[in-house]
Amino acid sequence: MTTADSHTGRRLTARGAKTRARIVAAAADLMYIQGVGGTTLDDVLAATGVSKSQLYHHFDGKDALVRAVIDHTGERVLRRERDALGHVSTISGLRRWRDALVLNNALQHGAYGCSLGALASEVSDNDDLARQTLTQLFGEWQGLLADVLRRLQDSGVLSSEASVDQLSTGLMGAVQGGYVLAQTARDVTPMAASIDMALAHIESLSASSRQTISQISARDLSPGFDSSAPVA
Repeated sequence: MTTADSHTGRRLTARGAKTRARIVAAAADLMYIQGVGGTTLDDVLAATGVSKSQLYHHFDGKDALVRAVIDHTGERVLRRERDALGHVSTISGLRRWRDALVLNNALQHGAYGCSLGALASEVSDNDDLARQTLTQLFGEWQGLLADVLRRLQDSGVLSSEASVDQLSTGLMGAVQGGYVLAQTARDVTPMAASIDMALAHIESLSASSRQTISQISARDLSPGFDSSAPVA
């Protein structure tokens, strides 16, 4: 039985596919911890025990390996996010998703950051093919967030006037920025605060929040209303 390499189209035997997957997985782990620039092909050879001829049989060089690592990492991250976000339809569900991200990052004290974000920061300016793949992967991740927000709109929780595209962009920005702040501080507190601010803004656009604001505004405009009196 054979499979095809997604990048080269080369047919691979089951054994060859297994060897290739082992090389990519080891390279992904090394690049996550050491960075793309800090990981050499010799590091990958040492970690996997494969020969140089085996490595070059599957990859023309480091750029090709990095692209395979991006595919591998993206598949893993998006599988996690699909599982986490696929059925979320409440603000509470979004907060549970936030908790899982922060707690998972806390296991390593915020070190290393987002695996996709780390790859993007290193390769986007040097490899246009890699950049395009990363753009697509981040777009799919943001699309999952947008789907949650649409479900909130469909259920009447989120105002129909809210821009799902803008909100999902802001939430993704809060996540990625939070990862960077946590990585720098070696503390997930800034990450938690960043995502909390984005979620608080989304919650402020909920139908109930807008109704409360409208009620307060109506009281302000009512004759004889004392603006210094406390609002119940």
